[in-house]
Amino acid sequence: MKRIGQAVVATILLFTASLFSTLQAEEQPLGDKVESLKEQVVKLNRDLFILEEDLLFPATTQVTVYLSVDTGKFFKLDSVELKIDDDRVAGYLYTERQVNALHRGGIQRLYIGNLKAGKHEVTAFFTGFGPDGREYRRGATLAFDKGTDAKVLELQVRDETDTYQPDFKVVEWQ
Repeated sequence: MKRIGQAVVATILLFTASLFSTLQAEEQPLGDKVESLKEQVVKLNRDLFILEEDLLFPATTQVTVYLSVDTGKFFKLDSVELKIDDDRVAGYLYTERQVNALHRGGIQRLYIGNLKAGKHEVTAFFTGFGPDGREYRRGATLAFDKGTDAKVLELQVRDETDTYQPDFKVVEWQ
């Protein structure tokens, strides 16, 4: 935590010095100065976000879970519940607009967190409706080994045209 504070203080000092030097430059019109200042604030905000992510979720313990949906006829997603090692870590209830975005190829970051190295199990429960309006509740599980690198998993919801049923998988990204 002390590191985060030092990084934030250093960033604020750099920003203040940059702001001071920008205000002293008299050859620029006021509009250009304001625009330049806006760009610096956006860049600083992005840098702080990246720094925060690196400090809160170091690659040695980081686990990220994404959700993708490639269905049309056999399943309409309503909600997802995510458990890692039997602990509920995320849950999400979807609006019609969000489901449409997922159908158009969107991918949602459902969870980002830290796990110790070793064996773990992720379980996802999907709730939704089938073609006849019948409620579905299905699950998918994956046992994985968390090493020292960041681990990325994807929850996939797909139409299975052979069986005319939705297919639910947890896939490990390489």
